[in-house]
Amino acid sequence: MTVPMPVSARFVLLAFAMLCMAQIASAQTRHAPPAEKAAEQAAPGPLPELDVSQWLQRMHNAARQSNYVGTFVVSAAVGSMSSARIWHACEDDLQVERVEALTGPPRSTFRRNDRVLTFLPEARVVKSEKRENLELFPNLLGVSGPALADFYDARLLGKGRVAGFDADLVHLVPRDALRFGYRVWSERRSGLVIKLQTLDGDGRVVEQSAFSELQLDAPISAKSLEQMMSSTAGYRVEKTELKRTTPEAEGWTMSAPVAGFRHVNAYRRLLASSQAGPGRTHVMQWIFSDGLASVSLFIEPYDAERTLQEGVFALGATHTVTRRLTLKDGQWWLTAVGEVPVQTLDVFAQSLARR
Repeated sequence: MTVPMPVSARFVLLAFAMLCMAQIASAQTRHAPPAEKAAEQAAPGPLPELDVSQWLQRMHNAARQSNYVGTFVVSAAVGSMSSARIWHACEDDLQVERVEALTGPPRSTFRRNDRVLTFLPEARVVKSEKRENLELFPNLLGVSGPALADFYDARLLGKGRVAGFDADLVHLVPRDALRFGYRVWSERRSGLVIKLQTLDGDGRVVEQSAFSELQLDAPISAKSLEQMMSSTAGYRVEKTELKRTTPEAEGWTMSAPVAGFRHVNAYRRLLASSQAGPGRTHVMQWIFSDGLASVSLFIEPYDAERTLQEGVFALGATHTVTRRLTLKDGQWWLTAVGEVPVQTLDVFAQSLARR
């Protein structure tokens, strides 16, 4: 695996994280009991006093309520900045999005539910993959409200305005040092997250994401975005193969749980022939979430012929730890990535064990 993506590439992932909440919300709604469905379908309205789980559920469901078009900007404390134009359309359970990078190399990313296509016009390549988990904020899959309340407090700070919209401002305060805090601006009528600040343990902003311009209830159709997504003529389509697996089947376990983080999914990511070396045919990706932050562990056999560097890398709120593991059955290479403090990734690395 590589170190974190450049800011322009990472923006696409973060934009999806903020704006594609509907993928998980739709899946939960299909399996929700009738009473829960009725509650989710009610008009959200301004809700000034809610507990942490209610605030997050409202944000989580907001992307299913309307179409929107806007310009989204991501900036890090170190001075890097990227922006993109985003089109989002939803029709019942169908979610279609287009994200056009405005900074860095030209790049257009489309998503239809869990299918993602990234167009790279300079290389005339389209990268295709299925993403069941998009590192969403908030990523509530498999995490209950009471569990979130064990690790975060929600404090209503007041009101504000972002991109011309009235917003409720909520401070999500972590109860330990394993996670970041957040200041979240949610549009008062819909609950849509329109600005997010990620805060370190001293309350400093390490990363900020916000709409600089936004049109809610925009007149766009999912069908028109689907047609653009299917226009791959003249491009070489490269598919990333993911096979669902379990850590147990791959021979891995956690010697001790990391407080608040739960298993979400695990995949075998099959490597293209150009990437694979002797004994290197796939990488296992193990995904964890606490409902707000997510961590991915990429594990593969160590290859002494590759140039690999152990260390810690940072890009805004995203940290990466790379490490060689010497275990009883051989050597392995770990790349741990997440929007969490470095010490959290260290805890994950120390707890990783072979079965």
